[in-house]
Amino acid sequence: MVYNRQRQRTVVRCFAGCSDEDVLERLGLRVRDLFDGPPVPRGALTRETSEPGLADRAILAAGLPLSVHKPDFGPPIGRPRRVAAYIYRWPDGSAAGCVFRVQTLHRQGYVKSFYQQRRTENGWEYGGFAHVPFHLPEVIDAVRAGRDIFVCEGEADVLTATHAGLTATCNAGGANGWHRDHAEWLRGARRVWVVADRDAPGYRHAAKVAESLCDVVDDLRIVQARDGKDLSDHCNAGHQISELDPVPVLDAHYRAM
Repeated sequence: MVYNRQRQRTVVRCFAGCSDEDVLERLGLRVRDLFDGPPVPRGALTRETSEPGLADRAILAAGLPLSVHKPDFGPPIGRPRRVAAYIYRWPDGSAAGCVFRVQTLHRQGYVKSFYQQRRTENGWEYGGFAHVPFHLPEVIDAVRAGRDIFVCEGEADVLTATHAGLTATCNAGGANGWHRDHAEWLRGARRVWVVADRDAPGYRHAAKVAESLCDVVDDLRIVQARDGKDLSDHCNAGHQISELDPVPVLDAHYRAM
């Protein structure tokens, strides 16, 4: 164990690969016993138990803050520029909708944003579209063939996984966009790897995805980048997909089910 003075908590590290919860159980401790700072904010507690929920326990065990504050990049000094378009397709390959990635130069860096369009009988219209996963035809093929499927938080990470020869998917709308309708398309999959972004929204997204998949797939793992925030950072740092690390608490919870 190592004490993190800045976060006023003790960080658990087991080099044999044990989960944080297993180590704490052996010591007769709980996650909240690692902290000597202020109590967990009320918004992070469940009404029934007044204890942190599963996702927040994972966030705390990883030593991450429970909320993320976006940095101030100053005023915009350039016009928004569309830098990518991600087509979401029905099983037959026809377009269901599209997510556009936009980049705007501000005084202290670039700020990204997104917008959506849906395909209708009259052509493309602005607005959201049906809850279909990204790369759905490939996902369906992977389910039928029993191949592993990786669920990421965003389209850029899906493309990173695809370039590595994997079948990957995500939902439109980022960390808050996952719906149970997305999970139904993965029903019957042999193994699904949920790749969490290394921050509070990423862990909560991963927990939501996992909760919706635990009864519809055979095997479920919750992992994260060894270095950096997401799968693209992990690969850009020179790591292999097999070197993704288990997410504290979350991975152990769903492996035990």
